[in-house]
Amino acid sequence: MTMAKSVNLTTVEGLTAALAAGNRRALARIISHIENNTHLARPLLAQLYPRSGQAHIIGITGAPGTGKSTLVNVLARVFRQRGLTVGIIAIDPTSPFSGGALLGDRVRMRDLAGDSGVFIRSMATRGSLGGLAQATADVIMVLDAAGFDRVIIETVGVGQSEVEIASTAYTTIVVEAPGLGDEVQAIKAGILEIADIFAVNKADRDGVDRTVMALKMMLNLGSPERFQVMHHGRMLAIDLPEVNALPTGWELPIIKTVATQGSGAEELADAIEAHRQFLAESGGRALRDRLRAATELRMILRDTLLEAQLAHLEPSFLEAVVDSVAQRQVDPYTAVQQLIHGA
Repeated sequence: MTMAKSVNLTTVEGLTAALAAGNRRALARIISHIENNTHLARPLLAQLYPRSGQAHIIGITGAPGTGKSTLVNVLARVFRQRGLTVGIIAIDPTSPFSGGALLGDRVRMRDLAGDSGVFIRSMATRGSLGGLAQATADVIMVLDAAGFDRVIIETVGVGQSEVEIASTAYTTIVVEAPGLGDEVQAIKAGILEIADIFAVNKADRDGVDRTVMALKMMLNLGSPERFQVMHHGRMLAIDLPEVNALPTGWELPIIKTVATQGSGAEELADAIEAHRQFLAESGGRALRDRLRAATELRMILRDTLLEAQLAHLEPSFLEAVVDSVAQRQVDPYTAVQQLIHGA
């Protein structure tokens, strides 16, 4: 990506024009505007949204210690070898002091540094239940609008709330590893059903065959052929009759990988491309786009209405309602009605 010195990176027009020209600094600044919710954030999103919709979004989730970051690293290298550009969003726990990303996955992806076809950004969860901050969907859209072919989101890996990734990605990869105290961590965490692909990483360890067998057994307990659509995405109450009309046929692959050695990375990339093709041919991508839009609208509507309602309340009145609930004088549902009606 090139950078012109004369480009004005302080305006919406300048930033969007520079992004279209491949300016890395413009991309970084736009993401910072979105993360910090500056006065340019919404105008930038409005300008860039029509340019998005081309990238294939890949979510990678799983229990801590399964080697997700290393797997993302080798997967990005495979995509680059195939001539595809890659944007990576690494969701980190939030620092309790700075509010910023704590782990800094970019440190673990140093061998991708300097590649103009790769852009890596660490983002803080900032208390988001599923590890995905509200700004994550917007940053994904920006990377999409910037022209990246594949956008990979790596989540924190904190357990059941990781199902939130399924409402964001087109292809969700659940990473397992043997020897973590449970044959199938995904079952325990409640994230088994969100997978489009399973990657059993650290496959050079003892117990890998037991992990693969346990996964196969769990999959056989369900429908052998299924079409997964925004499994746990919280949606608006909208009618989507085409859900039942979509063809089934995607059988979840289980790919053994050893990310530290690059083993299985090609097979995993092939499975992702196969799933992308399946979504395109079955109409699944269009459906997921619609469901994703509904989920995003619900989230934004909820937050906007909450902010608007709180802005009209006197702080003393809000504190009084909080005290009445804490002292068991009023139940929370009645208290919410009081907050809504101001009495």
